[in-house]
Amino acid sequence: MDVADLLTSAGINISVCVVAFSLYSVLRKQPSNACVYFTRRYISEAIRPDDPFSLRRFVPSAGWIMQAWRATDEEILEAGGIDAVVFMRIVVLSIRIFIIAAVICVFLVLPVNYYGKDMEHKNFRFESIDVFTIGNVEEGSKWLWAHCLALYIITCAVCVLLYLEYKSITKMRLAHITGSHPNPSHFTVLVRGIPWSQDHSYSKSVESFFSTYYPDTYVDHQMIYRPSTVHKLKKDAKKMYRILRPVETEYVRGDKPCYLCGGTAHTFKLLQNGEDSIRSQTSIDELHPTQIEKECPAAFVFFKNRYAAVVAAQVLQSSNPMLWVTQLAPEPHDVYWSNLGIPYKQVWVRKIVVLLIALAFVFVFLFPVTLVQGLTQPHVLTRWFPQIKGVLKLRFLNMLVTGYLPSVILILFLYTVPPIMMLLSRIEGNVSRSDRKRSACIKVLYFTIWNVFFVNVLSGSFINQMSIFSQIRELPMMLAKQVPTQATFFTTYVLSSGWASLAFELIQLFALICNILRRFILRSKKEPTNIALTFPHHTEIPRLLLFGLLGFTLSILAPIILPFLLVYFFLAFLVYRNQILHVYVTKYESAGQFWPIVHNATIFSLVIAVAVLAMKKSPMASGCTIPLIIISLLFNEYCRKRFSQVFKRNPAQVLIEMDRRDEQWGKEEGIYNRLRSEYCQLAYISRDLTISKDFSVAGPNRQSSTDHNSPQGADENSLKQESDSRE
Repeated sequence: MDVADLLTSAGINISVCVVAFSLYSVLRKQPSNACVYFTRRYISEAIRPDDPFSLRRFVPSAGWIMQAWRATDEEILEAGGIDAVVFMRIVVLSIRIFIIAAVICVFLVLPVNYYGKDMEHKNFRFESIDVFTIGNVEEGSKWLWAHCLALYIITCAVCVLLYLEYKSITKMRLAHITGSHPNPSHFTVLVRGIPWSQDHSYSKSVESFFSTYYPDTYVDHQMIYRPSTVHKLKKDAKKMYRILRPVETEYVRGDKPCYLCGGTAHTFKLLQNGEDSIRSQTSIDELHPTQIEKECPAAFVFFKNRYAAVVAAQVLQSSNPMLWVTQLAPEPHDVYWSNLGIPYKQVWVRKIVVLLIALAFVFVFLFPVTLVQGLTQPHVLTRWFPQIKGVLKLRFLNMLVTGYLPSVILILFLYTVPPIMMLLSRIEGNVSRSDRKRSACIKVLYFTIWNVFFVNVLSGSFINQMSIFSQIRELPMMLAKQVPTQATFFTTYVLSSGWASLAFELIQLFALICNILRRFILRSKKEPTNIALTFPHHTEIPRLLLFGLLGFTLSILAPIILPFLLVYFFLAFLVYRNQILHVYVTKYESAGQFWPIVHNATIFSLVIAVAVLAMKKSPMASGCTIPLIIISLLFNEYCRKRFSQVFKRNPAQVLIEMDRRDEQWGKEEGIYNRLRSEYCQLAYISRDLTISKDFSVAGPNRQSSTDHNSPQGADENSLKQESDSRE
């Protein structure tokens, strides 16, 4: 591929982005799309827009771009929590790093690559991309000092920026712990592997154990019940709802004791309009399960203070490590209830099975990746499909088939990966939704780095040399040789996977199609429910980190990719800010748990970039770059010792100070009274039983606490006024 073909591919993607962004600016103004593009506000307010017809609604505008640009970190924190701020920090960090890399590599490394060999150059538009890579520099050339110098500057800049970000996010996490309202999860320990006794129930065993060994700090406990029991209660509640639904009623929220969990479940009083009230007196006692038959060997145990809960969570409770296994409980909205009933002895078996399935999936995925690499090489493509030899003689079709089509095919295959990894993370037995998403994020990251980077690089050599597996010792040298030759494919991959994916993320194509079908095809007059989406960290973070790996590795070997990467990160900054402010809803908070993954992946990418250059057949490259690998690994170890432990455990010093503060302000009794009701299993299992748009059986949704800037009681024209002010 030459420069003209690359610019043509870039032009196609630029056209797609311009059309998508313009279409979005029109679609967001339509009142019927409020549930798609203003989801956060839509689910927190009773918006009934009645916007009169106006031509301005159909004219593209850039008001949303200015609003996303001007949004502050405080607004992002209020809308999406710490996880949203951390995600945006990843984007900003990438912009800073690759601005530095672009300035250095474009003005220092690129000229060295271009004039690396004594050859006659063509017109710039018809130059091959390979001329701008390190492959155009003679082996052992003295000009490799420029690459080493650029790599030193980039490495030092990355280490400094990573340290500052790690320090800042750690402070943010500690401030979240100390500054937030008393969190029930700080006082609660999840106990699994409770031993079975024929004499009494699991509940009695828990009470006896913790009353004996934690007599001064143990407060109470709450058993976990089998999901089938809770679903039976949910089914009965749905039947009652269908019976009461035809009555024109007004719903008022009230609290009743939950006889299953012992806490407080949110119920509703049905008030007849203009008449005496009709009260639904539901006796949950009739549905109360037999304790011994329905209890799971797991429970939430509540303690008097945070320090006692941390100690109980981290101490080995029994001489048999498989019994009385404790950990700090997830926050109530984060609990993944269906996995709590999994026996603890099955967890390690599940993890092994999931690992084997993931490895098998990686192996199966080698075939589409090899197919994609074959499409990038015309001589291989004509060998596989001789009938298209004449078609490839046409310049535009040749560029489309060998340059643009392979990356598109690979992207389509990769769309199947996140759902599969999320399913595997669920099978693993994670007890919290954030752990499940974080586990899926790691799996998707490993999968994409291996298949998109390493397999693409090595499969290109495998196609040309079928004896690759007989030359295992030459794989490192082969990697160093093949990476520059794949610069064209990776550049087009950034264009198609990066730019186009941001356009479709902005439009929310699936949600838009569902909304159109519901309104105009099915003619449904019901308000949509269950439309709240959480931010897809497990898909977006691996994509950012993969592009970071490509940027680090190719910034020295093929700097021509850097301008396209910078455009992607700038677009990501605007698009993701807009989505966090208006679309995605925060249901639970992991307080920045994704950042250690980002830090480790960035260091890994940096080491790979240095190692690839070190494997060049040049004493200068090897001698100058090997110390960089050692420095990078030592820096990573220092950050692991200095910061990462704060993301795994809460500091005792902070917790004790918070306990003393609660004692001085007399908050203990209020906290104790909340614990059982916050971990009411019936309420959270039945969250999808929506009786009205603003209330559900689960009680208030988490977004009500995050949407502080959404005015309550908006009138019918509120959406129009908001759109007008933004545009």
